[in-house]
Amino acid sequence: MVRFIETFKPLVRYLPEIKSPDRRVAFNEKLFWTGIVLVIYLIMAEIPLYGVGGAGTGDPLGALRVIFASSRGTLMELGIGPIVTAGLILQILSGSKMIDIDMSNPQDRSLFTGASKVLAIFMTLFEALAYIIGGAYGQIDYTIQTAILLQLMAAGIMVMLMDELLQKGWGLGSGISLFIAAGVAQRIWWDCIAPIGPMDDNKYYGALIAFFQSIGMGEGIKDIFIRSGLPDMIGLITTFGVFVIVIYLNGFRINIPVSYAKYRGFRGKYPIKLLYPSNIPVIFAAALFGNAYFIGQILWQRLNPDNTNFWFNLLAQFSTEEGGPIPIGGLVYYLTAPRSLLEVFEGPLRAGVYALLFITVCVFFSITWVEVGGMDTKTVSKQLLDSGMQVEGFRRSPIPIQQILKRYIPTVTILGGIIVGSIAVFADFLGAFGSGMGILLTVGIIEQYYQLLVRERISDMYPAMRGFLGK
Repeated sequence: MVRFIETFKPLVRYLPEIKSPDRRVAFNEKLFWTGIVLVIYLIMAEIPLYGVGGAGTGDPLGALRVIFASSRGTLMELGIGPIVTAGLILQILSGSKMIDIDMSNPQDRSLFTGASKVLAIFMTLFEALAYIIGGAYGQIDYTIQTAILLQLMAAGIMVMLMDELLQKGWGLGSGISLFIAAGVAQRIWWDCIAPIGPMDDNKYYGALIAFFQSIGMGEGIKDIFIRSGLPDMIGLITTFGVFVIVIYLNGFRINIPVSYAKYRGFRGKYPIKLLYPSNIPVIFAAALFGNAYFIGQILWQRLNPDNTNFWFNLLAQFSTEEGGPIPIGGLVYYLTAPRSLLEVFEGPLRAGVYALLFITVCVFFSITWVEVGGMDTKTVSKQLLDSGMQVEGFRRSPIPIQQILKRYIPTVTILGGIIVGSIAVFADFLGAFGSGMGILLTVGIIEQYYQLLVRERISDMYPAMRGFLGK
């Protein structure tokens, strides 16, 4: 019987592919290609889609754009959304054992990667069609619709290839991480000093500029620090606070003493971090909530614009009174985070339900990712043994090592999911710039790039260390 994952195999051979380098790529060359990819992304995020004359009837992604590294009305309209959604679907199917796949098997890993690419292209087509048919660009004729669809498909494939270029070893890290970090950095910088205005409160958009304007006007403490619906000092303080908290928590870890079996004098430590699943649960949770919001708004625009259908109202209700579709009811309303303390106080039930759902989903994806990503006790113990390591004081056998790892990994998996979910939720409630999820992801991405840069420099300076560093 043909496995589900193998049904993608005939399609994979027709997809464009970046070949892995057949030589060692120098550090400076990796920096060059990483920079080129980043520049191309930033350019694509500024090039408007041909045929899109205006904003249409609303933004199906809204505040979640920073997570998907997308830009309204440009070639990066869909951002990394299709790639993340494709990975999300396969992770859920694999984690729930609905598809049979062994990630320790190189052939299965290759099939999984190919299936992700095929599914990403299908998701690009689906989301592009949903945007067009749902009226996100207003009423346009079929010729323009076709042109927009082709542009979004080409841009989606380009994003997929840029991500693959970095992951195959030509650059550093992954395109998804690079684009998210760039988008969050742009948003934080813009919210801090954007010289646009005056806004409704007769001050500029940027929080820092508005802060000094408020002091110059002699306003009260409340007006100086809090602005309704606009970047303010509470959001700025929260942004830096979240950065500090996440960096601090990243330093918590349990070090298991290990030694090299062949050379008894060599000892080291195997670290198990408190945030063991890293930021992956937040990415998948954001993708799940974002796609639910996306589908809900598209269905509302086409089938229930007056909020009169009872069954569609259970999914989503929107209001257009304040300049754009704003969720006011249904499941989508509870899957959208309040973006300020004022909104939290106005809708405590919504805030509580959102927090509970988001944290629960983060825990689910944390457990799933640890199992699928080869971070479970069985896989880690095998990796230690295969690398010639053993836990000091225990015989070199999988069972005792697994028993030791089971004391920590299941606990930090669940605890890590709760912590990252809670940080993302409450940062959003306080109006953090770039969103709580965006900041959380950016801190993890910066840390990963720092480690990559250090490893690359060490391997360049000391070639004998490459084997030890896994280069």
